[in-house]
Amino acid sequence: MRVLMLSTPFPTHFTPMVPLAWALMGAGHEVMVAAQPDVTDAARAAGISAVDIGDRFHGLDVLQRHLPDGVRPLELMGPTPPEKMAGTTKLWETHARYLVSSYLEFAREWGPDLIVSEQMELAGQLVAGALGIPSVQHRWGVDPLSGPSRASARNFLYGTAERLGLDGLPDPTLLLDPCPPALHHPSAAPGAPIGYVPFNGTGTVPDWLHRPAADGVRRVVVCLGRQTLVLNGTGLYRSIIAAFEGLTDVEAVVTADAAFHEGFGQVPSNVRVVEPVPLNLFLRDCDAVIHHGGANTTLTSCAFGLPQVVLPQIVDQFASAELLAAAGAARVLGEAAPQNDPGQVREAIRDVLEDPRYLKCARELRADMAEMPSPARVVGDLERLATA
Repeated sequence: MRVLMLSTPFPTHFTPMVPLAWALMGAGHEVMVAAQPDVTDAARAAGISAVDIGDRFHGLDVLQRHLPDGVRPLELMGPTPPEKMAGTTKLWETHARYLVSSYLEFAREWGPDLIVSEQMELAGQLVAGALGIPSVQHRWGVDPLSGPSRASARNFLYGTAERLGLDGLPDPTLLLDPCPPALHHPSAAPGAPIGYVPFNGTGTVPDWLHRPAADGVRRVVVCLGRQTLVLNGTGLYRSIIAAFEGLTDVEAVVTADAAFHEGFGQVPSNVRVVEPVPLNLFLRDCDAVIHHGGANTTLTSCAFGLPQVVLPQIVDQFASAELLAAAGAARVLGEAAPQNDPGQVREAIRDVLEDPRYLKCARELRADMAEMPSPARVVGDLERLATA
């Protein structure tokens, strides 16, 4: 079986599909990723064949050009309300319209039996419809986006679909959802479960990991993704780092690109600032996670059964934070003012470390995720789908 994978041009939109790609390859199937270089770089680093379609996208340009110096998106616009969620995905409708012909040209040449796309890549359903083959949509994680945006996508892509001989934007033949039931967003259509295998990119286990925290000291990792700092997040990091001052029984590991380290200033003695390391390489030795609510970070933290402090910054991150809090596994600081206050961040850290209910609920999420069918088991479903 030949499986073509498509993704919008953010590596973090693609990485949730990597374990499924590995499972398909392990079962003897051929997998090809077709995407812009932003994604094909990540695919090749993960050992998956890829073909470049189009140029590098530079996706953060749209946000950066509207930000005043030193101001984060959250400080400028506030949290994204549910009624505005659909409007945040318009970019991907345009993206699908202008790349579908290139994807289709390659697909006709390569001859896939099945197309797998992540949740915001709409071209995959059009290409599959034109070829008369099944399509699979794979969610990143918590999904407040697909449901509200579907009607707009159908309308915007109707003409494109019609020119391909279709009656409109097809629905995926199968929808795969890596979220445990407690994190299923109410606006999201039901999907078939697929177990989440933590994969946060390639990297090397850092030397400091071989030196465990001292007895009686809890290790807390701070990981807000690569975008937060690029989008004027240095001040937020300074607030988080300052929150560890005086927490003598806590060791903080703050992950950030080296270019930003100098901007953090003097850090407390119990804070270690390191370059980014894939979370799945070291969370087993941590006691809690402070993060931004990104899909991969959220599910990776849940897979390790860790309490979380969530500081959402943009779009779907607020929904992830709210569902984690409702599940009892996280404290959420959802607005800029409390996030910028080291005292409130410190209180949240203390809360998730000292109140056993957070750990209990986090481990319940981990147990629920462990019961979901592995990507290797899902491969059998895809084989049957492709040959039906």
